[in-house]
Amino acid sequence: MTATLAAFESVHDNPIDAIEELANGNEWPFERSGESEINICVAGSWCDYTLSITMCDSSILHLTAAFDFRAPKPRRVELCVLLALVNERLALGHFQLGSADGSIHYRQSTPLGSATRLGSDQCGSMLNAALTACERFYPAFQFVLWGGKTAEEAVEAAILDCHGEA
Repeated sequence: MTATLAAFESVHDNPIDAIEELANGNEWPFERSGESEINICVAGSWCDYTLSITMCDSSILHLTAAFDFRAPKPRRVELCVLLALVNERLALGHFQLGSADGSIHYRQSTPLGSATRLGSDQCGSMLNAALTACERFYPAFQFVLWGGKTAEEAVEAAILDCHGEA
């Protein structure tokens, strides 16, 4: 899914305000946990994603997207192989496996430097990259976790990398 985000042309001193504006415009349920954190629920094609966006030290915007499943211990080694294959294909962000509970997360950080002002279009690009990656690779995770496939089989069956022009 390439997220179709409602477009706004605003710039905010607090990037979390810009993300809240995007969540409102897209009618996504959200909860604001203060000036530096927002949690958003986004319905995808495969599942609902929980996006948590946090400002760290006023200089880094950190996004985590959580899936609705846990990796059973017997499948975690193969899933780690799949995560390595998937992460090679990402230009932005990465997937990781939670060692304690087997949760899968997509993570992305954006350094803001001294200029913490961020436009809604930049925030939208960040959210779009996260949702696109989650939607693109979800079937591969399912093939490994519940279909008993190897990482290589899952990549071959679920991931189409386009090359060239049509």
